Amino acid sequence: MSFGGPRWPQEPHQPDGGTGHDPYGQQPAGPYGQQQPQDPGAGPAPYGQGREPYGQQPQVPPYGPAREPFGQQPAAPFGTAADGTPDWSALAEASETRQRRRRWLIAGGGVLATAAIATVVAVAVVNGGSGGGTAPTASATTAVPGGAEVPTDGTGPQPSFSSVAPAPPADPMDFLATAAKDTAPLTPEGLFPGRKLTFGDRVYTKGATGSTTQCAGAGRDGLGAVLQRHGCSRVIRATYVRDGVAVTVGVALFADQGKALAAKEGARGGIAPLAGAGVGDFCRATVCLRRSNALGRYAYFTQAGFTDGRKVTTSDTAVFKTSDDLGAFAFNQIYARGRAQASAAATAPAGGQ
Repeated sequence: MSFGGPRWPQEPHQPDGGTGHDPYGQQPAGPYGQQQPQDPGAGPAPYGQGREPYGQQPQVPPYGPAREPFGQQPAAPFGTAADGTPDWSALAEASETRQRRRRWLIAGGGVLATAAIATVVAVAVVNGGSGGGTAPTASATTAVPGGAEVPTDGTGPQPSFSSVAPAPPADPMDFLATAAKDTAPLTPEGLFPGRKLTFGDRVYTKGATGSTTQCAGAGRDGLGAVLQRHGCSRVIRATYVRDGVAVTVGVALFADQGKALAAKEGARGGIAPLAGAGVGDFCRATVCLRRSNALGRYAYFTQAGFTDGRKVTTSDTAVFKTSDDLGAFAFNQIYARGRAQASAAATAPAGGQ
């Protein structure tokens, strides 16, 4: 589609350069009032001859239609070829032109109607804002679909925000510090799960596990007495073995963080090795590596040595690495208890509902 104004119908082009009909819309002159051809050798026609009498019709030649003057062809009606058949191409073009002009007129009318409506709305807005109306009050509102009203001057109800900062997320250590908050179930399998322990690229096989409330019997060479003196309530143990090195890790529970720290600081001797489940006695009548530490209300201890009874020396890095791995694992398991309880408290409904 091109723009720039409607195209008006054009006259069909004729082979002889004409337009196909009289430019003024006149029909070709009939025989009335025309001179009849004269014989070239005859003289002027007598007066009154050469014309049809007044009121009489011209004589039609006996054969064929009346002839036009020499060199002229009768004008064909618009859309009709010279041989009298309809010029379908010209008629189609004229019809298409009329349809195009009608579409342009409809489109132009729509634009004018839109402009008129916009003008009326603008005038109404200007008149509504003039001094002739009543000024809006402080509680002016704007109606929205559905019947609701939205304040337009900012004096309506406004969202309120609490000036009290939200409470920070619970600290896992808060739940590990005292027995009053550290109430999650505690079992040997929950603290030392599975049959194997993978720590980095090292895999340890778990041996025997145990739990006792007789803390004095869970220590050796004086550690049992220290645990009992500071109020130990329970000891959970587990043994792991790898490449001829065995280690027993023991976790002792106390009433609060202060008592667990005091037991760690006063520790002497070590946790009693726990044999069984494929692991024989170790660290008996020999030198082993003993360590102690504390986290919250938990004190944890390790004792590592060779399964064949050899003494541990400072050059036995495999024994030190085993003790480090199991100590770090115990720390992680205890801290995971505190984190789980803190997360549960953060998502619990208010008021314990």
